[in-house]
Amino acid sequence: MDAATRRWRAALFLFMLAAGTGMASWVARTPAVRDGLDVSTGAMGLVLFGVSTGSMAGVTASGPFVRRYGGRTAIGVGATLIVAGLLVVAAGTSLSLAVVVFCGLALFGGGMGLAEVAFNIEGAAVESVIGRPVLPVLHGCFSLGTVVGALLGMVLTAAAFPVGWHLAAVAVLIAAAGLRAVLSLPHGTGKEAASDHSSGQGGWRGQLRVWRDRRLALIGVIVLAMAFAEGAANDWLPLLMVDGYDVSATAGSLTFLVFASSMTLGRFAGGPFLKRFGSVQVVRISAVLAALGLAVVIVAPSPVMAGAATVLWGLGASLGFPVTVSAAGDHPHDAVARVAAVSTAGYVAFLVGPPALGFLADHIGLRLTMTVVLALLIVASTLAGALGAGRRTDADPVLVTP
Repeated sequence: MDAATRRWRAALFLFMLAAGTGMASWVARTPAVRDGLDVSTGAMGLVLFGVSTGSMAGVTASGPFVRRYGGRTAIGVGATLIVAGLLVVAAGTSLSLAVVVFCGLALFGGGMGLAEVAFNIEGAAVESVIGRPVLPVLHGCFSLGTVVGALLGMVLTAAAFPVGWHLAAVAVLIAAAGLRAVLSLPHGTGKEAASDHSSGQGGWRGQLRVWRDRRLALIGVIVLAMAFAEGAANDWLPLLMVDGYDVSATAGSLTFLVFASSMTLGRFAGGPFLKRFGSVQVVRISAVLAALGLAVVIVAPSPVMAGAATVLWGLGASLGFPVTVSAAGDHPHDAVARVAAVSTAGYVAFLVGPPALGFLADHIGLRLTMTVVLALLIVASTLAGALGAGRRTDADPVLVTP
């Protein structure tokens, strides 16, 4: 591997690590932001809707943007939006203006979504150059970043460090990583790869057409359930511990750190399990593990037991989404359109999840609200057999992570 390729790969890893740190830094400080804004749980759900709205818009625009301008430009613009979003959130929290925080989260989500297609294309291009897997480690770096961000958030929460200054400092780190990516990534890779992939997608009509396949419809339900399970923890776990178990904000951040660490472990260590057991059994067991962990979180008599159960929740949620999205492409025709359609279903879960759970929690509490996610995980486990009828064999899965 030459020096330019090493810089290319290292820049992608660094950017994903920084992006994960930024995401978890925000999540870990949600209790402090909620208190700073002085809003109800339902109103906080509306504020969180900004992330989902921005993410959906960014993901929708990312494909055409990369095809026209290339992956390097998309990552650069995405990083700029992420940085701007964190700075706006910091300002809105300091000024106790919920609408400003909403706008900042929309910018943040838009930047993350815009970079979504770009870093996958760039990672796949590096794989073709060096002949070794890159994408699994790339997404593992994002999960590792969430651990770093959660740990940082926990420490700063315990120290009563102002949220605004915390998020502003993280924004500076992401700006540095984005600049490194722009300076290290080659020209034109994204354009070429995006053009190749889009040839079989057929736009929105192509994505709608593939839903006629009953197997894909079942896969769509599975990926929606698994995305909902992951998104529910990302959006609500710290507040669930604070409100549901009357623990401190620091303890809530610690619980999210445990969850994020479990997600990271599952993504880095999941490969051998996929090769040995296949996607059907892995997703089925993953859904059961996540459901078991979540059930304990809901009914646990103590916060310690609930916190320990998030290990199962995180391990179960770690592989469900990526393996299911990968299975959508196991088809001799319309593979890209199928992956795009199922990925959209997953982002719908991220879009509707935060406000829906928030509104319901206003009436029955966050702990009981999580039974909705529990029911979806049970459905996902039941439908996992739909993953085994594709083009590739279960012994040769391919990870595609969000």
